Amino acid sequence: MQTIIFDMYGVILKDPDGGLMPFVNRFFPNLNFDDVYIYWRKANVGEISSLEFFSMLGFKGDIKKIEKEYLDTIEIDAAFYSAAQTLGKYYRLAILSNDLSEWSDYLRGKFDINKYFDTIVISGDVKLQKPDINIYSLMIDRLALPACNCTYIDDRRRNLSTAKSIGMEAILFNSRNVEYDGKTVYNFNELVDVLIQNKN
Repeated sequence: MQTIIFDMYGVILKDPDGGLMPFVNRFFPNLNFDDVYIYWRKANVGEISSLEFFSMLGFKGDIKKIEKEYLDTIEIDAAFYSAAQTLGKYYRLAILSNDLSEWSDYLRGKFDINKYFDTIVISGDVKLQKPDINIYSLMIDRLALPACNCTYIDDRRRNLSTAKSIGMEAILFNSRNVEYDGKTVYNFNELVDVLIQNKN
């Protein structure tokens, strides 16, 4: 059975408040992108914990509470649930996501999405992150499938490029309205239509 591999942020999940930077700047208005992401990149591959990440930015006090406040700004695209139920009849489903281990675990639990997926690979768990080809190879190994039997869905073109380079089909979930010369969908209804057509 073929597998559909989903990215999380920008596909299943969305940041209606603009993401991490606006949240951090509410507390530390002078921190810029580079100040924050030098630590985020370490946390994203499991070199530091999520709480250490917030501490290194300067947060003090009940950091777990602060972390939850940030994570609770993130929403799920409600159309995901029916799409997953439909696609699960035709495909195996998997997740390949760049994220801190703790954040991914919390959000997948909060939105009750683990049950839809056979295989989940998170950068913070495996110490690799997209677009490094090794994290895609790890996913293929865990699925025990050739890359050509997999379709990868992401909102970032560079991540799709790596997927295509190892033989996956790639579809841009264009939640950020970028130009792309490959196969593109704008929402889950369109994605389901494309993937079901592929089966017929």
